[in-house]
Amino acid sequence: MSPNLDAILFEATVPVPFERAWAVQRQLQQRLLDYPEGPDTVVLLEHEPCYTLGRGASEAFLRFDPAAPPLPLHRIDRGGEVTHHAPGQLVLYPVLNLQRHGADLHLYLRQLEQVVIDVMAGLELQGERIDGLTGVWLEGRKLAAIGVGARRWISQHGLALNVDCDLAGFAAVVPCGLRDRPVGRLVDWRPQLNAQQLRQPLLDAFASRFGLVLRPSNPQDGVFKL
Repeated sequence: MSPNLDAILFEATVPVPFERAWAVQRQLQQRLLDYPEGPDTVVLLEHEPCYTLGRGASEAFLRFDPAAPPLPLHRIDRGGEVTHHAPGQLVLYPVLNLQRHGADLHLYLRQLEQVVIDVMAGLELQGERIDGLTGVWLEGRKLAAIGVGARRWISQHGLALNVDCDLAGFAAVVPCGLRDRPVGRLVDWRPQLNAQQLRQPLLDAFASRFGLVLRPSNPQDGVFKL
């Protein structure tokens, strides 16, 4: 990993429909596929309530009829099973040329986990890994889900960290296909915390872990409307 690589930050200040964010990711990914020497990009947002299924995810982990979901349901091109998104959950979508960051998807997943662990350490909380699983836990509750995809080493999708979101939507699914692993959120340990307060610490931890200098997008970067 080379230190101090420039990267462009695209940040949404209001919750974003999943389809819009996914379209922007694909555009950013295609730009790096066409020009691999270009800058990495990072998207930070919160989603409007929805569910997403990984490319090979089982509908057996849905507690509703997929033909009549209670919230928008999307099958997408990431790894992993079903998860839930809602405001109060910080979602980070790095679109990186992974050949600059180790060219190893397993290493990339561990680095994303470490970003969350670093953020939690700043809150004096000890984030935990579980052998054989992907994500970050605290006292047995899963606080961060991670699922990625890549084409020719250009990444998309990323991590979702529950900060002060309503967890009720998770009851309609088996999150990440783990029946015995309940979800949690940081506000249950740090009651004064909210997602807005944690945006910059998450970006800082990510930039530090991946050796990036993030700058806000400008018109010369192209129009990617979130």
